[in-house]
Amino acid sequence: MNERVRVTMEVNGRTEEVFTEPRTLLSDVLRDELDLTGTHVACEHGVCGACTVLLDGEPVRACIVLAGRVAGRSVVTIEGVGGEETDPLQDAFAAHGAAQCGFCTPGMILSAKALLAVNASPSAHDVREALAGNLCRCTGYVKIVEAVLAAAGRSAACASIPSS
Repeated sequence: MNERVRVTMEVNGRTEEVFTEPRTLLSDVLRDELDLTGTHVACEHGVCGACTVLLDGEPVRACIVLAGRVAGRSVVTIEGVGGEETDPLQDAFAAHGAAQCGFCTPGMILSAKALLAVNASPSAHDVREALAGNLCRCTGYVKIVEAVLAAAGRSAACASIPSS
């Protein structure tokens, strides 16, 4: 018999309550129960970062977090970024061509938001470190780093960002 538990959490500023099996993953609750499909699932092992969300302000891989572990906590998904107006990170990603296929973009933006919350003036190295757990197969990361630096209020020419 599959036992269900009640999980109440704050998601994107709203209190949400779901009844789910104890071993249900946060990514499944977000996508299937709350219809927040911006949280992408790829590797399902916590390796690629596509499913990154903020849990109490910290980036986590929603594909390896049990929904029961988020009871009483705050979750921010890509749908919770910006609100009525786009977030500076979203604008910078668009302006700098940092999203090609877009699959990794939600996780990248949430990891970058976590970085900028603790470091408003990161270096290119800081950005690379913060995004190290987010894989992108399309961009080569230069435009992504450039976008995060621009969102942080710093202009960074592509040529000035070392590739290593």
